[in-house]
Parts: sequence; structure tokens; C-alpha cells
Amino acid sequence: MNTQVYSNANELRGFSVKNCAAMPSPGTVLMCPPDHYDVVDVKNPFMVGKAGTVDKAAARAQWDSVREAYAARGKTVKLVSPVEGLEDMVFCSNTAMVGLTTRMERVCLLSRMRHPSRRREVPYIEQWFKGEGYRIQRLSDETAMFEGMGDCVWHPGKRLLWGGYGFRSDPEVYPEVAQAFEAPVILLRLVNERFYHLDTCFCPLNQEAVLIYPSAFDPESLGLILKIFPIVLVAEEAEATRNLACNAAVIDSKSAILQKGSDIAMRHIHAIGLETVPVDTTEFIKSGGSVFCLRLPVF
Repeated sequence: MNTQVYSNANELRGFSVKNCAAMPSPGTVLMCPPDHYDVVDVKNPFMVGKAGTVDKAAARAQWDSVREAYAARGKTVKLVSPVEGLEDMVFCSNTAMVGLTTRMERVCLLSRMRHPSRRREVPYIEQWFKGEGYRIQRLSDETAMFEGMGDCVWHPGKRLLWGGYGFRSDPEVYPEVAQAFEAPVILLRLVNERFYHLDTCFCPLNQEAVLIYPSAFDPESLGLILKIFPIVLVAEEAEATRNLACNAAVIDSKSAILQKGSDIAMRHIHAIGLETVPVDTTEFIKSGGSVFCLRLPVF
């Protein structure tokens, strides 16, 4: 069982994705309705000047369209109840890392959010996954930061994790993440504050292809991506920064749900055989999140 954490290309000598065990795709996604969603402060560059600008009716309609896109493609959508005063809880992907061990045990590793206001979301996610029968795990280092699936992403169909760090998550957490899910982790350092989570600039589409925004990473991390993925699609600057095109949600390596107007990204994705599903998430982009941020997988 490989639980190594890789941080440079030299360490990957002899490593092959083909040798990683298969991982099943989750049949269900968890979402949090946007009943209390709002922008009330500034936690990232997208939120500057956006306080009080959220159109609540539009946000609900946009969230519904994302939910419907999952359901139309065969995914069951379950809901965690929104909590008044937790305006960012709609972005539930940040609150935990979810997956399976080699024995197919379901594990929910809870986040330790960098912003205190978001830490209050985590107990509600814990309660939900505990009710589903997941083994709940916490980080042993109470000072380390980790923002769940905002920074930790499964390689499609494989027992392999990609771990982002630099703004919200600390690199020191990843050996424990690797042990929790019995999977190797490849570390990627984020260097552009506009792309503060890995899921804003890195979107694996299938086992061989990924959509990225290159300037979000340091050169070493780009080298790791290029070493593992034979096909690297580059998001155009305006689509990456304004539309969060890389914050797409990919369903079974067959469909990609992403912000509408990301035409160049959609052409790239079409070219490798995936369906593209444009949706409007502009109200959520005001907080720095799009489609991927709005869900957690349920195995």
C-alpha cells in the first residue's frame, strides 16, 4: 500500500498512475441549500466590494440548476440543512475530505478551516456524515490548516490524491491525509492568491487529462502535473479568473458542469470527448466559488 507524499518530479521516478488501484465513482453528491448564503466580509480577492450584493433569488435559481444538472446525469443529490449565520456553508466542499480506504471503508476527514467563521460549519458536516455511517477522522495536529476538497482532489478512477497548499491548507497535513485514505498524495504549491484553493485552478477530467490555470502553480508543481497527465488543457486567463472555469465538476469522466461563457474551456473539454454542461453560478463567484465548491461526494 503506497501512502507516500510526493513533492517533486525526482520523487516520482518509477511512479505510474496505472499502478494505482482503481477507485469507484461516487453515486451521490451532498449539497447545502443557499438559504443563508451571502457575502458579509472579504476572505479572498473575489469578495472585495461584493458585500451586500448577492441576489438571493438568483442564487437559489443558480443553485437549483447545478442540483438539476447532477440529477439529470444519474447522481442522487442529498442535502445538509443550512444554518443561519453560516453564510458560506453552501460551499460544502471545503469542510471535509471524503473517500474510501482500500477495504472500502467510508471515511470523512474533517477540515480545519483557516477563517474562524467557517470553522463553525464543520460540526454540521460531521453530524451528517456520521449519520451516513462514515468513520469520522480529525487531524492530529490542532494547529495545522486543511480545507478539505477545496485543496484535496481525487485522481479520476484511481487511488491517488492531489494536495494543494500555500494559502488555505498546510503541506504538513498530507502525510496524515495519505494514511487516512491509504493513498499516495502528489503535492501542488499554489502561488497566486486569486487561486487560493486547488479546485479553482486544477480540474482532472479523466485519468489522462486535466484542465489547469498554469500561473496558479510554482514551476515544480507544474512539472508534477506535466509528468502525470499526458493531456494538459490550459484555461484562458479571463475564463479562469472571471468564470472560475477550472472549478468545474466532472461526472464519471463523461460530463463537466462549469460556468457558462467559458467557451474556450468548453471547446477543449469537448475535444477530449466529454459533454459540457454550462450553468450560471455568478452569484457564487462573488464569494470565489463555482460548481465544484458547491458539493461533496458521497461514496
